[in-house]
Amino acid sequence: MIDTPAHLTEDAAQVLTRPDHERIYFIRSKRWIPYPRARQVLNQFEHLLAFPRTTRMPSLAIYGDSGMGKSMIVEKFRDDHAITFDPDTGTARTRLLVVEMAGRPSERRLFAQILAALGAPHSPRATIVDLEQATVRLLRAVGVQVLLIDEVHNILAGTWREQRVMLNTLRYLSNELKLSLVCVGIAEAREAINGDVQLARRFDVMTLLRWSANEEFEQLVLAIVRNLPLRHPSVLTPRGLRRILQVTGGVTAWVFRLLNDVAITAIESGTEEITDAAVDAWRPVSEEEPAFQ
Repeated sequence: MIDTPAHLTEDAAQVLTRPDHERIYFIRSKRWIPYPRARQVLNQFEHLLAFPRTTRMPSLAIYGDSGMGKSMIVEKFRDDHAITFDPDTGTARTRLLVVEMAGRPSERRLFAQILAALGAPHSPRATIVDLEQATVRLLRAVGVQVLLIDEVHNILAGTWREQRVMLNTLRYLSNELKLSLVCVGIAEAREAINGDVQLARRFDVMTLLRWSANEEFEQLVLAIVRNLPLRHPSVLTPRGLRRILQVTGGVTAWVFRLLNDVAITAIESGTEEITDAAVDAWRPVSEEEPAFQ
């Protein structure tokens, strides 16, 4: 059993004694790092899953700039509630289904994406009515209680009529199946959802604002730093934290990128800690803001 140093999480401590290249691989790997704001959003998701079926189910809209961690939170929620399959009965069960709204919006595309997410093949020649009936039947059969639509702002890629049809379809699915909707997207998504007043009234709204200099940001940085397998504790002063905010613009993905890069440099140089000076020396590879989600 490995003793966990006080400055590291258990996962980071597990790789602390491994070769440098393995520690760097761990830092670059995609992994879930919990922080208060993300836990708040996930708690709201769980609240919807636990809500009893009623005629008018509550729903949730999550808005935020690109790079604010929306997709990371969605993936965590999906991983925690993966589809299960009972080989004895040959049935699948899941309370959550995640669908990404990609391309030009239409009823046919939405139903096809839902069926694909359920692993259900369908004929390209099927009518919209056939797709609708198959979608409703399968969503009911597997027990979906929350339908999460990611990249919902792509509704705006359609004409006004296409937008209305899509919103009516989402409202219909919520009513027919007594399921909650979670819509996730950038700020423009608010305009898309507000296009249907009846639907918009069902949504509670959470906005992932860019970080500012406060305790919540300090907790984010601490959560990231504790997950970096460095041998020495890292100490960042208020000056270092302000520098991180300045160069990242308060965008979550950039904060992760900066701290990961500085940690890798600390391993390669042998310093094994993150300092204000290391943060000052960091420069992004690109001068343009990356389109992380």
